[in-house]
Amino acid sequence: MSIVAERKQALIKKHARAKNDTGSPEVQVAILTDRINHLTAHFEKHVKDHHSRRGLLMLVSNRRSLLNYLKKSKPDVYEKLIVELNLRK
Repeated sequence: MSIVAERKQALIKKHARAKNDTGSPEVQVAILTDRINHLTAHFEKHVKDHHSRRGLLMLVSNRRSLLNYLKKSKPDVYEKLIVELNLRK
C-alpha cells in the first residue's frame, strides 16, 4: 500500500537537496523507510500476508542498496540520514 500524498510531499520537502528534488537517494530512502514502517505495522495484525511480505523484502533490499551507495559516495550524508530516520547501523 502506498503512502498518503501529503505525507510523501512532507518527506520530500524535508529531505530534498533542492526545491524540486524527488530522486535523490536521501528522498528515496526516506520514502522507502516510511513505506517499510507502514508495512511492518500491517504485519503485526496480518501475520499470514505473505504476498505483502515479499514486497516488504524488496523495499528493504532497495533501501539497503541506496544506503550502501550513500555510505560509499557521501558518508556524512549517510550518517545524518541514519540518525534522522532512526535506522540501525
